[in-house]
Amino acid sequence: MTATPAGMTYADYLALDTLLSAQKPLSDLHDEMLFIVIHQTKELWLKQMLHEVDLAIGLVDEDRFAPAYKAMSRISRIQSVMTLSWDVLSTLTPVDYMAFRHVLGTSSGFQSAQFRELEFKLGLKNPAFLEYHKDIPDASARLKAALEGQSLREASHAALQRAGFDLGDGSDDAVSAAWLEVYRDADRWFDLYQLAEKLVDIDDALSMWRFKHVLTVERIIGNKPGTGGSAGAPYLRSTLDKRAFPELWSLRTAL
Repeated sequence: MTATPAGMTYADYLALDTLLSAQKPLSDLHDEMLFIVIHQTKELWLKQMLHEVDLAIGLVDEDRFAPAYKAMSRISRIQSVMTLSWDVLSTLTPVDYMAFRHVLGTSSGFQSAQFRELEFKLGLKNPAFLEYHKDIPDASARLKAALEGQSLREASHAALQRAGFDLGDGSDDAVSAAWLEVYRDADRWFDLYQLAEKLVDIDDALSMWRFKHVLTVERIIGNKPGTGGSAGAPYLRSTLDKRAFPELWSLRTAL
């Protein structure tokens, strides 16, 4: 156990000098500060979610489901907070935003390596996204590790197999059929049933975050292209049906 350093202050512990000096608006316009704070805060929450998903994967691997539920619940709660933050950003009117948009240059939220890493670690593995970070060594290495490593989805499939379920060819349909057996005898397979519902909570919260993101972008810039050459709202709308755990959604029709 590490002793608490004598004289440690709140500001010291949280490194507030560093944290609060990281907001560096490039214009003299009042509203740019909000834009920076919102996005920096999202990156901090993404860091925490990555911390939690790593723990959850390890715990599911060990069939320690109860403590895994706690980590997954925390991920869902963080996602809810991030979704609510779009309401704060939406106080930025189109006129406010367009006044400083030019200072963003080629930067774009599409370039968030942590968001892609989270997607990979949940189970949404699209190697094409590596291309956007190939010139940033640390981000590229982390994304490759997440792409090649075990995701939470894969860990849940392995847990099913350890419990004796046949996943067949590993297709979405085969995995859905295995989960359907769990749901049809939820009392017997309660740990796995609860695991599945926690995974759905995460997917649900992620979908809500995506929807609110689209709505906020449309409210502020309409269907204009995003910064950094991204397609903006049209691209974001195309992601609304993405699911990290599609097999847990499809089984509901068969119940």
